[in-house]
Parts: sequence; C-alpha cells; structure tokens
Amino acid sequence: MSTQNENGYMLLFRGTDLRKGLSAEELQKVTDDWMAWFKRLTEQGKALAGQPLEREGKIVSGKDRIVSDGPFAESKEAIGGYFLLDVATIDEAVAIAKECPGLPYGVRVEVRPVAGECPIVSELKREAEFASV
Repeated sequence: MSTQNENGYMLLFRGTDLRKGLSAEELQKVTDDWMAWFKRLTEQGKALAGQPLEREGKIVSGKDRIVSDGPFAESKEAIGGYFLLDVATIDEAVAIAKECPGLPYGVRVEVRPVAGECPIVSELKREAEFASV
C-alpha cells in the first residue's frame, strides 16, 4: 500500500518511558541518536516539526466539558511526542518510523496520514452535493 497524501504524515511516539531499565549512559545515547535522526530528517526536508510532549496534562470530554487529569504517565498508550513529516506516501513515512532509535527500548511509532479537512465535514459536503442532484 503506497497511498499518497498531500497533507503529510504524523509519527506519534507511544510507550516512551525510556528511563526505566536504561543506565544514564544508555539513555544519553538514545537521546543523542533521536536528536541526530530528527536533525537529519529536518535537513532533508522530510520532518517539518516535532516535539516531545509533557508527561501530564488535562483531558476535556463529554457534553458537559468535564476536565480531568491525564493522560497518566504510567500509561503505555500515552503519546510522548510527534514528528510531522512531509513525504509523499505512507510507505516513506513507515520507512522513517522504522528508523526510530527508541524501537529497541519499547517505543511504538504510530504512522497516521494528516487529513486535509475534518472527515465529518467531507461527508456532509458529499451528502449535500448528492441531495442537490
């Protein structure tokens, strides 16, 4: 599957608590390798942005806009950071994800196409066009 996407792709890094089980030297090496990887991708024009995320924040949910603490730092599903890529296909984005220096240490990389607009808006537009025919 080599689907093209003109809006780019996002790499989401999950399971990023690298401090568990690594010595200070190993952690420094992974961090240095990660920064070198991002710098190379940026210099090649493939990475447009990328940042780590703080371990905690707030979650807003429901009709009543309930605010709660989260995500929780111990969660293996918590997103620890992202890269925004400017590559033509998901295959290219996956190839970059496979280079992630954190993979041997339990990091998982989710590769997602960036949508041009909200899928609900797209669906409503199609329905309106169909109804006017």
